[in-house]
Amino acid sequence: VCDLRPSALPGSLDVSRSMFDLRSPPHRFMKRYDSFSSVPSSTSSRKDSQGSNRSLDTITLSGDERDFGRLNVKLCYVSSVEQIWITILHCKDLSWPSSCGENPRICVKGILTLPKPVHFKSSAKEGCNDVEFMETFVFAIKLQSLQAVRLVFKIQTQTPRKKTIGECSMALRELSSEESNHWLDISPPSK
Repeated sequence: VCDLRPSALPGSLDVSRSMFDLRSPPHRFMKRYDSFSSVPSSTSSRKDSQGSNRSLDTITLSGDERDFGRLNVKLCYVSSVEQIWITILHCKDLSWPSSCGENPRICVKGILTLPKPVHFKSSAKEGCNDVEFMETFVFAIKLQSLQAVRLVFKIQTQTPRKKTIGECSMALRELSSEESNHWLDISPPSK
């Protein structure tokens, strides 16, 4: 827990954080859903202008058309103790540049954009299409301070070298004690 309330004495900011691995015991906020497609996947093909077959699976998108995936997070604000609970659940349909290798280690770095930014980072997981994190971060911050800031997430590779491969963010104007579930579209990293 990181206490960032103004009541703390100047210069005595004791920074620590609490992470909970939610995979083992069931967590009171967590529900897990496994979805399976009812339609079997198949490789579609079409004939191009020369009449040869070309698989649609081999068509790659570039620039803004490329899908970078989505990040699933849950947020909750416990007003009685002035704490924000941020749970990073998973990255779905994640893609990364080929320069990062076949299965790079992936982590999510979070930033609360307060005047003195608060940084936190998930543990690194093996890169795949659906990376599961299930980690919760708790910070003690006044609600008024949070309502004017953004929560930024940077998806990073740890191997072969540290690199931001995508990012997403959201405003924290509507935090409540009712846990909210969010799917954020991951965009290319800003320059």
